Amino acid sequence: MGNWALKPTNNNSQQSTVNSQQSTVNSQPSTVNSQPSTVNNQLLCLLQLAFAPVGAYSYSEGIESLVETGAIDSEISLRNWLQNSLEFGAVRVEAAVAVRALRAAKIGDLRALSYWNAWATAAKESEELRLQSWQMGRTLTRLLVDLRSPVVSDLTTIVKDLVEVGGNPCNFAIGFGIAAACWQIEEEAAVVGYLYSWAANLAGAGVKLIPLGQTAGQQLLLDLQSQINSTAREVLQLEDDDLGSCSWGLGLASMAHETQYTRLFRS
Repeated sequence: MGNWALKPTNNNSQQSTVNSQQSTVNSQPSTVNSQPSTVNNQLLCLLQLAFAPVGAYSYSEGIESLVETGAIDSEISLRNWLQNSLEFGAVRVEAAVAVRALRAAKIGDLRALSYWNAWATAAKESEELRLQSWQMGRTLTRLLVDLRSPVVSDLTTIVKDLVEVGGNPCNFAIGFGIAAACWQIEEEAAVVGYLYSWAANLAGAGVKLIPLGQTAGQQLLLDLQSQINSTAREVLQLEDDDLGSCSWGLGLASMAHETQYTRLFRS
């Protein structure tokens, strides 16, 4: 048959090559798992901003006086008050101011920040509401300056300058907008976070004051979700000349609270 013959296959050598290749693949870092998710980062920043420790728990925005007079005495009446406030009240205007602060901070428009801070101060209907906004804004901006954020800011103006020019005292809506811009939170998400934070705080006040159970408080927030989303969409469409609210009930309740004999809350 001549000298022609098949060479034997070296199975051990081939297996060694496969194992070596597999080891190389496994040793390479996973680019999919190691890359942080932009969506998750924004969500985490939004959650931290919406529930930042700014002292909001100490304010009821007139709900304490309304409970005292019997105007709010149940889960239903509290829900109606919060829903009407979201649809027609001052919190819509505050959220719109926060959006304008966010936009101004993004482009470094210090003049606009100062203007809207003064505008927000003038729009407050009572001393308690004004002091509440200033205290919460001061606490939030001080916190923002002190924190070492993992988010790389793309702002053209440093946060400290935004805070200083934004106003002293600084309203909470202005501070919220600056923080949202610094942490690269999208406008719609920022507005939803602002409104939900407000609703959660006042629902908590109602749970303590009426009183209600914790389950009722959580159900109330679930019931308000649709209105929060609807109000957020409307807020983003508001022009400057459209900023206004029907909040005389809030004003009267807040002024009555200033002279209320027994109080748990600061507003």
